[in-house]
Amino acid sequence: MFDSPLGEGCMSEFSGKVAVVTGSSSGIGEAIALRLGELGASVVVNSANSVEAGKAVAAKIGANAHYVQADISDKDAGQHLLDETISRFGKLDILINNAGWTSLVAHHDLDALTDEIFQKTFAVNVWGTWALTKAAMPLLKQSDDGNVINITSIAGVRPVGSSIAYSMSKAALNHMTLLLAKSCGPVRVNAVAPGLVETPWTMDWQDQHAGVRALAPLGRSATPEDCVEATLGLLRTKYATGQVFVVDGGLTQRM
Repeated sequence: MFDSPLGEGCMSEFSGKVAVVTGSSSGIGEAIALRLGELGASVVVNSANSVEAGKAVAAKIGANAHYVQADISDKDAGQHLLDETISRFGKLDILINNAGWTSLVAHHDLDALTDEIFQKTFAVNVWGTWALTKAAMPLLKQSDDGNVINITSIAGVRPVGSSIAYSMSKAALNHMTLLLAKSCGPVRVNAVAPGLVETPWTMDWQDQHAGVRALAPLGRSATPEDCVEATLGLLRTKYATGQVFVVDGGLTQRM
Protein backbone atom coordinates (compact mmCIF):
# COMPACT_ATOMS: atom_id res chain seq x y z
CA MET A 1 0.00 0.00 0.00
CA PHE A 2 1.07 3.60 -0.57
CA ASP A 3 1.50 6.42 1.90
CA SER A 4 -0.33 9.59 0.87
CA PRO A 5 1.49 12.85 1.63
CA LEU A 6 -1.49 14.90 0.48
CA GLY A 7 -3.86 14.12 3.32
CA GLU A 8 -7.24 12.45 3.42
CA GLY A 9 -8.77 14.69 0.74
CA CYS A 10 -6.75 13.06 -2.00
CA MET A 11 -8.00 9.63 -0.98
CA SER A 12 -11.25 10.33 -2.81
CA GLU A 13 -9.64 11.89 -5.89
CA PHE A 14 -11.02 9.20 -8.21
CA SER A 15 -14.22 8.57 -6.28
CA GLY A 16 -17.02 7.70 -8.69
CA LYS A 17 -14.59 6.59 -11.40
CA VAL A 18 -14.46 3.03 -12.68
CA ALA A 19 -11.15 1.62 -13.92
CA VAL A 20 -10.21 -1.61 -15.65
CA VAL A 21 -6.55 -2.56 -15.18
CA THR A 22 -5.52 -5.49 -17.35
CA GLY A 23 -2.75 -7.78 -16.20
CA SER A 24 -3.09 -6.54 -12.63
CA SER A 25 -2.42 -9.64 -10.55
CA SER A 26 1.21 -8.55 -9.99
CA GLY A 27 3.87 -6.03 -10.91
CA ILE A 28 2.99 -2.73 -12.57
CA GLY A 29 -0.67 -3.58 -13.02
CA GLU A 30 -1.12 -4.55 -9.39
CA ALA A 31 0.55 -1.34 -8.21
CA ILE A 32 -1.70 0.80 -10.45
CA ALA A 33 -4.84 -1.06 -9.37
CA LEU A 34 -3.99 -0.68 -5.68
CA ARG A 35 -3.28 3.04 -5.99
CA LEU A 36 -6.44 3.78 -7.95
CA GLY A 37 -8.40 1.88 -5.33
CA GLU A 38 -6.75 3.88 -2.56
CA LEU A 39 -7.69 7.07 -4.37
CA GLY A 40 -11.36 6.12 -4.44
CA ALA A 41 -11.86 4.43 -7.81
CA SER A 42 -13.81 1.25 -8.33
CA VAL A 43 -11.31 -1.16 -9.90
CA VAL A 44 -11.68 -4.25 -12.04
CA VAL A 45 -8.62 -6.44 -11.51
CA ASN A 46 -7.74 -8.80 -14.33
CA SER A 47 -5.36 -11.59 -15.26
CA ALA A 48 -5.25 -14.32 -17.86
CA ASN A 49 -4.12 -17.13 -15.57
CA SER A 50 -3.12 -16.01 -12.07
CA VAL A 51 -6.61 -16.25 -10.63
CA GLU A 52 -5.79 -16.52 -6.94
CA ALA A 53 -3.26 -13.69 -7.15
CA GLY A 54 -5.81 -11.52 -8.96
CA LYS A 55 -8.47 -12.23 -6.38
CA ALA A 56 -5.98 -11.33 -3.66
CA VAL A 57 -5.31 -7.95 -5.25
CA ALA A 58 -9.05 -7.27 -5.46
CA ALA A 59 -9.39 -8.26 -1.81
CA LYS A 60 -6.67 -5.78 -0.83
CA ILE A 61 -8.60 -2.99 -2.55
CA GLY A 62 -11.83 -3.97 -0.84
CA ALA A 63 -15.52 -3.68 -1.63
CA ASN A 64 -14.96 -1.39 -4.63
CA ALA A 65 -12.97 -4.01 -6.52
CA HIS A 66 -13.94 -6.95 -8.68
CA TYR A 67 -11.73 -9.64 -10.23
CA VAL A 68 -12.35 -10.94 -13.76
CA GLN A 69 -10.27 -13.64 -15.41
CA ALA A 70 -9.81 -12.89 -19.10
CA ASP A 71 -7.06 -13.41 -21.66
CA ILE A 72 -7.21 -10.22 -23.71
CA SER A 73 -5.74 -11.97 -26.74
CA ASP A 74 -9.16 -13.69 -26.97
CA LYS A 75 -11.67 -11.15 -28.30
CA ASP A 76 -14.62 -12.82 -26.59
CA ALA A 77 -12.77 -12.89 -23.27
CA GLY A 78 -12.02 -9.19 -23.62
CA GLN A 79 -15.69 -8.47 -24.24
CA HIS A 80 -16.53 -10.55 -21.17
CA LEU A 81 -14.19 -8.36 -19.14
CA LEU A 82 -16.06 -5.24 -20.26
CA ASP A 83 -19.47 -6.85 -19.77
CA GLU A 84 -18.55 -7.82 -16.22
CA THR A 85 -17.36 -4.27 -15.56
CA ILE A 86 -20.68 -2.78 -16.67
CA SER A 87 -22.66 -5.42 -14.82
CA ARG A 88 -20.83 -4.70 -11.56
CA PHE A 89 -20.19 -0.95 -11.74
CA GLY A 90 -22.42 0.38 -14.53
CA LYS A 91 -19.82 2.33 -16.50
CA LEU A 92 -16.18 2.66 -17.51
CA ASP A 93 -14.00 5.76 -17.13
CA ILE A 94 -10.41 4.48 -17.24
CA LEU A 95 -8.83 1.65 -19.19
CA ILE A 96 -5.26 0.77 -18.23
CA ASN A 97 -3.84 -1.54 -20.89
CA ASN A 98 -1.09 -3.19 -18.89
CA ALA A 99 -1.41 -6.86 -19.89
CA GLY A 100 1.49 -8.04 -21.96
CA TRP A 101 3.71 -10.98 -22.71
CA THR A 102 7.34 -11.49 -23.63
CA SER A 103 10.10 -14.07 -23.74
CA LEU A 104 13.78 -13.27 -23.37
CA VAL A 105 15.41 -13.86 -26.79
CA ALA A 106 18.77 -12.41 -27.84
CA HIS A 107 18.29 -10.01 -30.75
CA HIS A 108 21.09 -11.52 -32.82
CA ASP A 109 19.60 -15.02 -32.60
CA LEU A 110 16.87 -14.83 -35.22
CA ASP A 111 16.27 -18.58 -35.18
CA ALA A 112 15.51 -18.48 -31.45
CA LEU A 113 12.69 -16.02 -32.12
CA THR A 114 10.29 -18.73 -33.21
CA ASP A 115 7.02 -18.13 -35.01
CA GLU A 116 5.20 -19.20 -31.85
CA ILE A 117 6.97 -16.60 -29.69
CA PHE A 118 6.49 -13.89 -32.31
CA GLN A 119 2.80 -14.59 -32.78
CA LYS A 120 2.02 -14.83 -29.08
CA THR A 121 3.87 -11.57 -28.40
CA PHE A 122 1.76 -9.74 -30.97
CA ALA A 123 -1.46 -11.56 -30.06
CA VAL A 124 -1.33 -10.28 -26.49
CA ASN A 125 0.57 -7.00 -26.74
CA VAL A 126 -0.93 -5.57 -29.94
CA TRP A 127 -4.03 -7.46 -31.03
CA GLY A 128 -5.40 -7.91 -27.50
CA THR A 129 -4.80 -4.28 -26.54
CA TRP A 130 -6.32 -3.06 -29.81
CA ALA A 131 -9.41 -5.27 -29.61
CA LEU A 132 -10.13 -4.41 -25.98
CA THR A 133 -9.61 -0.68 -26.52
CA LYS A 134 -11.83 -0.69 -29.60
CA ALA A 135 -14.60 -2.48 -27.70
CA ALA A 136 -14.22 -0.14 -24.71
CA MET A 137 -14.23 3.11 -26.67
CA PRO A 138 -18.04 3.56 -26.83
CA LEU A 139 -18.16 3.12 -23.04
CA LEU A 140 -15.29 5.55 -22.48
CA LYS A 141 -16.98 8.15 -24.67
CA GLN A 142 -19.90 8.16 -22.25
CA SER A 143 -17.57 9.26 -19.42
CA ASP A 144 -17.00 12.93 -18.62
CA ASP A 145 -13.25 12.18 -18.71
CA GLY A 146 -12.61 8.92 -20.52
CA ASN A 147 -9.01 7.76 -20.42
CA VAL A 148 -6.86 5.06 -21.95
CA ILE A 149 -3.34 4.53 -20.63
CA ASN A 150 -1.19 2.04 -22.53
CA ILE A 151 1.75 0.63 -20.59
CA THR A 152 4.41 0.28 -23.27
CA SER A 153 8.22 0.38 -23.03
CA ILE A 154 11.35 2.20 -24.07
CA ALA A 155 11.79 -0.86 -26.28
CA GLY A 156 9.22 0.88 -28.47
CA VAL A 157 11.44 3.93 -28.96
CA ARG A 158 14.92 2.37 -28.98
CA PRO A 159 16.23 -0.88 -30.57
CA VAL A 160 16.41 -2.68 -27.22
CA GLY A 161 14.17 -5.00 -25.23
CA SER A 162 13.60 -8.61 -24.26
CA SER A 163 13.15 -9.69 -27.88
CA ILE A 164 12.84 -8.15 -31.32
CA ALA A 165 9.17 -9.16 -31.34
CA TYR A 166 8.58 -7.44 -28.00
CA SER A 167 10.26 -4.25 -29.19
CA MET A 168 8.22 -4.25 -32.40
CA SER A 169 5.01 -4.79 -30.44
CA LYS A 170 5.72 -1.89 -28.09
CA ALA A 171 6.56 0.40 -31.00
CA ALA A 172 3.19 -0.53 -32.46
CA LEU A 173 1.47 0.34 -29.17
CA ASN A 174 3.23 3.69 -28.94
CA HIS A 175 2.06 4.59 -32.43
CA MET A 176 -1.42 3.23 -31.75
CA THR A 177 -1.55 5.60 -28.79
CA LEU A 178 -0.98 8.60 -31.06
CA LEU A 179 -3.45 7.39 -33.68
CA LEU A 180 -6.24 6.78 -31.16
CA ALA A 181 -5.60 10.09 -29.43
CA LYS A 182 -5.98 11.84 -32.78
CA SER A 183 -9.12 9.94 -33.70
CA CYS A 184 -11.05 9.26 -30.51
CA GLY A 185 -11.34 12.56 -28.63
CA PRO A 186 -12.63 13.62 -26.21
CA VAL A 187 -11.35 10.33 -24.78
CA ARG A 188 -7.71 10.91 -23.87
CA VAL A 189 -5.21 8.25 -24.94
CA ASN A 190 -1.68 8.29 -23.55
CA ALA A 191 1.13 5.83 -22.84
CA VAL A 192 3.66 5.20 -20.10
CA ALA A 193 6.90 3.79 -21.52
CA PRO A 194 9.16 2.56 -18.72
CA GLY A 195 12.62 1.17 -18.97
CA LEU A 196 13.40 -2.13 -17.28
CA VAL A 197 11.12 -2.52 -14.26
CA GLU A 198 11.75 -4.57 -11.14
CA THR A 199 8.80 -6.98 -11.16
CA PRO A 200 8.35 -10.70 -10.45
CA TRP A 201 8.61 -11.25 -14.21
CA THR A 202 12.13 -9.73 -14.37
CA MET A 203 13.38 -11.03 -11.03
CA ASP A 204 15.85 -13.38 -12.72
CA TRP A 205 17.11 -10.81 -15.24
CA GLN A 206 20.01 -9.78 -13.04
CA ASP A 207 22.43 -9.08 -15.91
CA GLN A 208 19.91 -6.71 -17.47
CA HIS A 209 19.27 -4.90 -14.18
CA ALA A 210 23.02 -4.56 -13.63
CA GLY A 211 23.40 -3.07 -17.09
CA VAL A 212 20.70 -0.47 -16.37
CA ARG A 213 22.31 0.45 -13.05
CA ALA A 214 25.61 1.01 -14.83
CA LEU A 215 24.21 3.08 -17.67
CA ALA A 216 21.15 5.03 -16.49
CA PRO A 217 21.86 8.51 -15.02
CA LEU A 218 19.61 7.68 -12.06
CA GLY A 219 21.49 4.44 -11.44
CA ARG A 220 18.66 1.94 -11.05
CA SER A 221 15.87 0.09 -12.78
CA ALA A 222 12.33 1.43 -12.54
CA THR A 223 9.90 0.25 -9.90
CA PRO A 224 6.17 -0.36 -10.29
CA GLU A 225 5.62 2.75 -8.16
CA ASP A 226 7.49 4.86 -10.74
CA CYS A 227 5.00 3.64 -13.34
CA VAL A 228 2.09 4.39 -11.02
CA GLU A 229 3.19 8.00 -10.60
CA ALA A 230 3.53 8.46 -14.35
CA THR A 231 0.09 6.95 -14.92
CA LEU A 232 -1.51 9.22 -12.33
CA GLY A 233 0.25 12.23 -13.84
CA LEU A 234 -1.32 11.54 -17.23
CA LEU A 235 -4.75 10.89 -15.71
CA ARG A 236 -4.55 14.18 -13.83
CA THR A 237 -3.35 16.27 -16.77
CA LYS A 238 -6.69 17.01 -18.42
CA TYR A 239 -5.25 18.62 -21.55
CA ALA A 240 -2.79 15.85 -22.37
CA THR A 241 -3.49 13.29 -25.06
CA GLY A 242 -1.28 11.43 -27.51
CA GLN A 243 1.70 11.51 -25.15
CA VAL A 244 4.23 8.72 -24.66
CA PHE A 245 5.70 9.38 -21.21
CA VAL A 246 9.16 7.79 -21.05
CA VAL A 247 10.00 6.73 -17.48
CA ASP A 248 13.49 5.31 -17.65
CA GLY A 249 15.77 7.18 -15.27
CA GLY A 250 17.39 8.86 -18.25
CA LEU A 251 18.51 5.57 -19.77
CA THR A 252 17.54 6.48 -23.33
CA GLN A 253 19.69 9.62 -23.07
CA ARG A 254 22.71 7.34 -23.07
CA MET A 255 21.60 4.85 -25.71
